[in-house]
Amino acid sequence: MNHFPIFLALENRRVLVAGGGDAAVAKLRLLLKTTARITVVSEHAAPEIVAWADAGKLNLIPRAQEPGDALCCVIAYGAHENAVLDGRTLQLAAADGAIVNIVDDLARSQFITPAIVDRDPVVVAIGTEGAAPVLARKIKADLEASLPAGLGLLARVGKTFRKAADVLPMGAVRRRFWAAYYNEAGPRAADQGEAAIRDALDTLLESHLNAETRPGHVDLVGAGPGDPELLTLRARKALDAADVVIHDRLVAPEILELARREAIIIDAGKEGFGPSTSQDVINALIVEHGLRGHHVVRLKAGDPTVFGRLDEEIEALDAAGLGWAIVPGITAASAAVATIGQSLTKRGRNGSVRFLTGHDMKGFADQDWAALAKPDEVAAIYMGKRAARWMQGRLLMHGAAPATPVSVVENASRGDQAIHATTLATLPDALSDVSGPAVLLFGLAPRAAAQALTHQEIAL
Repeated sequence: MNHFPIFLALENRRVLVAGGGDAAVAKLRLLLKTTARITVVSEHAAPEIVAWADAGKLNLIPRAQEPGDALCCVIAYGAHENAVLDGRTLQLAAADGAIVNIVDDLARSQFITPAIVDRDPVVVAIGTEGAAPVLARKIKADLEASLPAGLGLLARVGKTFRKAADVLPMGAVRRRFWAAYYNEAGPRAADQGEAAIRDALDTLLESHLNAETRPGHVDLVGAGPGDPELLTLRARKALDAADVVIHDRLVAPEILELARREAIIIDAGKEGFGPSTSQDVINALIVEHGLRGHHVVRLKAGDPTVFGRLDEEIEALDAAGLGWAIVPGITAASAAVATIGQSLTKRGRNGSVRFLTGHDMKGFADQDWAALAKPDEVAAIYMGKRAARWMQGRLLMHGAAPATPVSVVENASRGDQAIHATTLATLPDALSDVSGPAVLLFGLAPRAAAQALTHQEIAL
């Protein structure tokens, strides 16, 4: 991000526009919506600018820009549509202490003006750092269509009510009040005008003041395999409402970015055979924040019901008397098998699929190796990298064919995703360069490789 977005305070502060043509008029239409003190310097100002000056909306100086014209200006625009004259504006205004924008000249501009959706005081700014102005206009049009015209009125009335709402406790209680206003009570009253909105606020405040203290709540949320686009809508809503997010090591940073900026983010990561936060500590963290009345999101990679120690956390919540809900997510095996273009089950091949873990609390996890070693069996193996050689030995010992295909999908669904096609005979070697989290799809080859295989036994 080369341009940091900010909202600049302009009330009673000076702004200079150098130039008087179409570019200057376009910028002034935006600037005149502000409470800035606007000065235009131009030898040949357009009729619109002259009219605005006559109406007292801006100060027009009918000459070329001179040193000192931008003194005490917070920003200045070079809008001559002439490279030489705008270059002079940049030099003079910068020397006077202003930051300068040269219209339609990204390289020389010290700031850029975004596309704006105006629902004063709600303002949405859209910027593409000059890379795609047509795209910015499209986003602006989409937002204009989706944001109600009365949104600004709701915000203005809400602003005047903030001191009255300060009688509510800080944090979740006050946030629930404002959420109820902007999501429900306010929009319902908006069509009836400002007085109706104020009555709705008074009624809503009274109901929240008289409401019983709400206990905390915990959502046990599946973050999916990593791609934020695979996060469910319900999971997004939970993150948006959370006071505290307690997350696993494998939850993608892009997903954590979706949480409210005010939320407390706690890393409670686990790593097989490596540094880990104990389950007892995680349980205690969830309960502690829940008992404080917080909305807690326990964010687990994949689906919380698959190798997520979900039952242990639910038992801790039940013992503490806290309410909870499970928000399912896409498990890593589903993302991995989609990546190789296969299905976990197939008519005529396998009517069941096993979900296995490579290790458990006691070490490498034992399984029904004899059943899995039969032809055409399929299994999705989680946390199996370190246990690969041990599992290979057990499967071969129980009669599994050395040529049984295995697809290793590393970082499934993420930008650095990688597929490693191998067989049971060469599985440990294929994992030697796999550093990220991986799902082992036993019995499945990537679709192109599977189509190339024959039914003849491969001698190894």
